[in-house]
Amino acid sequence: MARLILASSSPRRKELLEQVGLSFDVYSPDIDESVFINEQIEPYVERLARQKAQAVLSQFPDATVIAADTSLVFNQQIMGKPESKQHAFEIWTQLSGREHAVLSGVCVANAQHSITAVVRTQVEFQVLSHQMMEDYWATGEPIGKAGGYAIQGYAAQWIPRIDGSYSNVVGLPLHETLALLKQLNEYSEYA
Repeated sequence: MARLILASSSPRRKELLEQVGLSFDVYSPDIDESVFINEQIEPYVERLARQKAQAVLSQFPDATVIAADTSLVFNQQIMGKPESKQHAFEIWTQLSGREHAVLSGVCVANAQHSITAVVRTQVEFQVLSHQMMEDYWATGEPIGKAGGYAIQGYAAQWIPRIDGSYSNVVGLPLHETLALLKQLNEYSEYA
């Protein structure tokens, strides 16, 4: 099998792939993550995953690349990473007591083939008090996280239910990613 590269600097994606025993290198491409005018969320995360994979393949053409992009969506709006404490509180106020979706576009590619999938997980949040938000902000965990929370950390206590892939909410849907990798290897054997 060709050299495997994770096209991401996310420590969570790295940990997830290590968890299932994969050996890989990490290379984080620099791409424009702007949303196109009228672009829907599913095509957006799929496009970014594909662009990340292609950017890495342009540097390492003999590699097999795993790339992903994950967005948290509420009311058809992408909720990014909090830029400040105030922004985090605004995000959490919207999520409090409601459901939101986490969508990941995943692309597994080599020089001959590129295959993608989009995975959606519904996440239910309990009602958050102002003090809960203050306490969470003080942990430092929300910084750099889409939606300002980490399901695998302190915020797990606020999530009574998810519908879909847990690892998707962490940052990479493992089941689907490994299925794509297997499919790519099968394509490559017969190419």
